[in-house]
Amino acid sequence: MADHGPRFLALVDAARARIREVDVAEVKARLDRADRFVLIDTREESEWAAGRIPGAVYLGKGVLERDIEARFPDLHADLVLYCGGGFRSALSADALREMGYSRVASMDGGMRGWRAAGYATES
Repeated sequence: MADHGPRFLALVDAARARIREVDVAEVKARLDRADRFVLIDTREESEWAAGRIPGAVYLGKGVLERDIEARFPDLHADLVLYCGGGFRSALSADALREMGYSRVASMDGGMRGWRAAGYATES
């Protein structure tokens, strides 16, 4: 895991105070039940190519705010974002909240937590 600077961590902590977070077990249970929601991978394209959660769609953090309205125009769409560990997805969820999305969450633990739990991935 990358070392994160204190200002970055403070930014993430501030975002986490404003967003909803879910854990990997909750996301897995929702996928197993075939709940209706959109799972969005916000990692870099190279990370996506190396493996992802089955059923996820790719919308990297670098283009998320620019492209979200065209891909998911419903401000009440149920969106769950994930990244490598839950930091970038927390920042992304906060940005979408600021844009008016009312049902957005970040998956705490991210892809590392997903893999640590032994859940399947696809490439």
